[in-house]
Amino acid sequence: MVEIAFTPSDDVAAALHALLDAFERRPPSSVSSEERSRPALRSIKIRLDELEIPGYFSQIDPNPRRVANQQLQALEQIGWLHLTWQPGESGHLLEAISMSPDHAPQISKLLKRTPLSEKRARLADLILGERFRFSSGWQPRAVECILAKLKAGQSPAPFSLVDQAFNADLLTALAALDALVTETPYRVFSVRLFNDSKRFEDLKSALVRLARLGHPEWRALSAQDVLRELQLVPNPDYIYLAGPWELVDELGQVISLGAFTPSVGIPAAQAAGLQRVTVQAARVICVENATAFHELNRSKPASIATLCLWGNPSPACRHLLGCLAENLAEDISLQVWADLDYGGFNILAMLRKYVSARFAPYRMDIETLENHAKWAHPLTRRDHGNLKRLTRHPALADVHPVIRHMLGRDLKLEQEAIEGTL
Repeated sequence: MVEIAFTPSDDVAAALHALLDAFERRPPSSVSSEERSRPALRSIKIRLDELEIPGYFSQIDPNPRRVANQQLQALEQIGWLHLTWQPGESGHLLEAISMSPDHAPQISKLLKRTPLSEKRARLADLILGERFRFSSGWQPRAVECILAKLKAGQSPAPFSLVDQAFNADLLTALAALDALVTETPYRVFSVRLFNDSKRFEDLKSALVRLARLGHPEWRALSAQDVLRELQLVPNPDYIYLAGPWELVDELGQVISLGAFTPSVGIPAAQAAGLQRVTVQAARVICVENATAFHELNRSKPASIATLCLWGNPSPACRHLLGCLAENLAEDISLQVWADLDYGGFNILAMLRKYVSARFAPYRMDIETLENHAKWAHPLTRRDHGNLKRLTRHPALADVHPVIRHMLGRDLKLEQEAIEGTL
């Protein structure tokens, strides 16, 4: 066994860690069997000018460079590294360092760095030990996806290979979601779980990534909307309504909203517990954005009821609308007014799927787009891909011509640009 008689200097340690980082990032399947037999192709190479090693390139103190060169040359002599010197600077200034993957374990031991295989095994053991806490829904699918990635040698993101405390807290948050039956502020959730109001801030993005892994339909939602689907919100939400709404709460109390002008907001927590919802109106229009909702209410007749969706409708909003759909007379129109873009049509699809197939689009047609084309914006590449996907959505068959027209015109339109009254 080779004995190393020195402790790597800061610059040498940084260079060796960079080599190991590059080695660990390389997918196992990226190297063919033929390449594995050819050391030159298997080697990991880094350039020193791409590293943060100010001591090595110091113009004031040459000692860090001399020490680093001596140590790296010693490692080259025992076959662990191959050094490439800058032209005309042999023995003085290094250009690059190469390492054979076969020597990664020895270099890891020299740095007292845990090998990647051990990190993966440790994370897999942690997840397997916690897997029993997830029996149904999207959580077990997300967990199985991470385990499959570990088995395949892929990145286990959003889990960490180095921060076990982060992984444990992420699994704790994942398991706690089933207990959330009403909207819960982030800070409240964080204190209840970790006795720290800020800890969940470090976990939010990772939880969103797991949710999208386990529930692919949520990939189209923003991070905040995904969290809202999980009953997690920055602060308690309110649902704005206008017109002759009548709500019946859990206690059987009747709440009439018709006298509130121009609109009124009810807590989402209250909406989530409603038992019955009715309207004395000719039609109900659900509006995507708050600005358009308020503008619409300035000119709408008293016989029309409106609701602000605040983007993708939250679980509480969908519950309220579901209670309405159960009692809605056949002659009352149920409509959605949203942006003429992917998000707007996705809202229509979501309401049709989770609330009622009766939802019809309002001001989301070719004529509206053309009449306001001067305020429209060009589609992005991502818009094109998303809209093309919607042309295959069975719940949107009636608006496929509109979507194809938007693709042909390369235009999308925000509802705030639409003029005119009801």
